[in-house]
Amino acid sequence: MTATADLEHPAELDLRVSPLELFFDLVFVCTITQLTASLADHLTVGGLARVLVMLAVIWWMYDAFIWLANAMPPTTHTRRGLLLVAMAGFLVVALSIPHAFEGSGVAFGLAYLLVIAVHTGMFAAAEVPLRSVLRMGALNLLNAALVVTGGYLEGSTQLLFWAASVGLQFVIPYLVDLPQFQLRAPHFVERHGLVVIVAFGESVIAIGVGAGHTELSVPVVGAALLSLGVCVALWWAYFGRDDDERAGHFMADLPDARRNQLAIRLYNIGHYLLLLGILLLATGAKSAVADPTAPVGPAPATALAAGVCLYLLANASVRHTLALTPNTPRLLAAAAVPAAIPLGTHLSALAQLAATAAILAAAIGYEERRALR
Repeated sequence: MTATADLEHPAELDLRVSPLELFFDLVFVCTITQLTASLADHLTVGGLARVLVMLAVIWWMYDAFIWLANAMPPTTHTRRGLLLVAMAGFLVVALSIPHAFEGSGVAFGLAYLLVIAVHTGMFAAAEVPLRSVLRMGALNLLNAALVVTGGYLEGSTQLLFWAASVGLQFVIPYLVDLPQFQLRAPHFVERHGLVVIVAFGESVIAIGVGAGHTELSVPVVGAALLSLGVCVALWWAYFGRDDDERAGHFMADLPDARRNQLAIRLYNIGHYLLLLGILLLATGAKSAVADPTAPVGPAPATALAAGVCLYLLANASVRHTLALTPNTPRLLAAAAVPAAIPLGTHLSALAQLAATAAILAAAIGYEERRALR
């Protein structure tokens, strides 16, 4: 069955994100908040490696619930109740993030196992061949076994087990009968867009946290507004000119097999990179707003630039696959943003933020002028 044929069915057009799914996404705010705080407190190579692994492990199953809600909208009390159970599991996972490598790894792993059990059980009741669901569930349980086992270990050994879980995630899509998990494109694309908005919400929170213990002054307000301007520019890069709707139409016109392959590539892996970019940006902005007139350390200055750069590169890659243009200004902006790092480390955080905002404004302004022509 092709996606075009699917569109003839009212459910393809009528399915939209439900209020419970929006409520479910609030837990993801907590997850991003905890990961940002963890990275800000351990802004080292080791701290970054841990955040990279934890975000990948969490995002894999969180994205799996987007697939689940797409196949089984929460329209009954039973489905809603089970989603709330999974929501509780994700909350425990989020709460255990700050000390996941210092004693809370067991709680992280057991809550993760609960989430996988709920996901597999609910999918077994969906209109998907049971054989495909069981294969997917078995692989996800193996994934959970690596996470739970790692939770009982410490240090680099724990990181190795959790990294093995991430590696397994790249293999799972090739081991399940992916075309059997049919997607309704409008809902799927809309839900991922809302997750991106949720992540940007954490960046705004990080700005407030950074300024929270600082006397309100012109430089602090300026740094906060510039940080917000950077967030707005990146938001525009994703949603500007209704790009999310255009992406939905593109995905809907694909055959099921191709659509699902791109769903993994663009909306699981691609959005992982987008979320990581936002997380790095939030970490850098938090430090910048805290003391905007002083130079910042190399780590937060690099985190800010790397977050913007990674986001733009991932965004351009996703847009290119979805046949959305232009992308060259975004790639040029991504190449230029790291040049602002010395401004932050030698002059002030405010100078780096101003330069970054100016680069993004130039890229967006060029795209808008070109569109008008």
